[in-house]
Amino acid sequence: MRPSFHPRLINGPFDDPGIFIPFLFEKRALIFDLGDINSLSTRDILKISHIFVTHTHMDHFVGFDRVLRLFLGREKKLYMYGPEGFIKNIEGKLAGYSWNLVGNFNNRLSLNVTEVYPDHLISRQYLCQNRFIPIQEDIKEDFSAILLKEPALSVSAVILDHSIPCLGFSIEERFHVNIIKDRVIVLGLEIGPWLKEFKQALFNGQDPDSEFKVTYGKGNKEKKFILGDLSKQIALITPGQKITYLADVAYSKYNKEKIIEFAKNSDHLFIEAAFLENNRDMADKKYHLTARQAGRLAGEANIKQYTLFHFSPRYTGKEYLLIDEARAAFEKYKIYQEL
Repeated sequence: MRPSFHPRLINGPFDDPGIFIPFLFEKRALIFDLGDINSLSTRDILKISHIFVTHTHMDHFVGFDRVLRLFLGREKKLYMYGPEGFIKNIEGKLAGYSWNLVGNFNNRLSLNVTEVYPDHLISRQYLCQNRFIPIQEDIKEDFSAILLKEPALSVSAVILDHSIPCLGFSIEERFHVNIIKDRVIVLGLEIGPWLKEFKQALFNGQDPDSEFKVTYGKGNKEKKFILGDLSKQIALITPGQKITYLADVAYSKYNKEKIIEFAKNSDHLFIEAAFLENNRDMADKKYHLTARQAGRLAGEANIKQYTLFHFSPRYTGKEYLLIDEARAAFEKYKIYQEL
């Protein structure tokens, strides 16, 4: 069964952190953290619709300029989320350039920036043709974990401590629609764009007794089905994926409890592991995790799979030590959850 999300680290484990999450069969992607993104192709960057930034230390935010440069002059709506102070950081970036000629662009680029507080969100919009000067009042909304909610998925956030507010993110499908290709062929149909419309109808909760029209093949042939009947014939509905991303956090009681609850039962956890346990004093001083702590958190949260990143350069050529230390802790505390 092919998952809908295909997250991958943007860089190697010693380089700037971040994951790129393209969607299967869609020209769309999300990104968690925005450090050095030069490894991403222009084509991939232009797929990005939403950017979620944990905090604005340079290695998590320096890629903003590249995104902005590629999006200029295009008809795009870009949504960005970050912690308290994020709007000020975005405006500082925008203020570094002169925008006297952007009125000549025919296409409209809008930046929709949201700042996350413990109990509310503040959003502000910037239009390229208005020289990125906001013209609308800020929008204030209640916040209770969910940042983005669509029929098929949601993205949630938790506020953690890195000596400054630092966000953790999860993306989760409501459910996953697996297409049984052989049965599609038996019905005389072809694999094609109509499957996206079919899945969307299921995510939208469309009446299963309603008519669903399939347009397929050369000449745009058409066949009509009852949605529920078609679903039973060609689809297998399974629980959706949950992907969690955690970067730059101290190992404190406050963070630990929030991380375990937030990441619980994730299919894939991306988690920083900056230091070895024997350098824990450095980790504490810099508000980072050791590999042992990362492995323990993954085990206690009952994670199915995890990926480590954000290694300190002091371990260059010795990354296996971080991997082994995390694995030992993960296996130990995973067993405890199964008892």
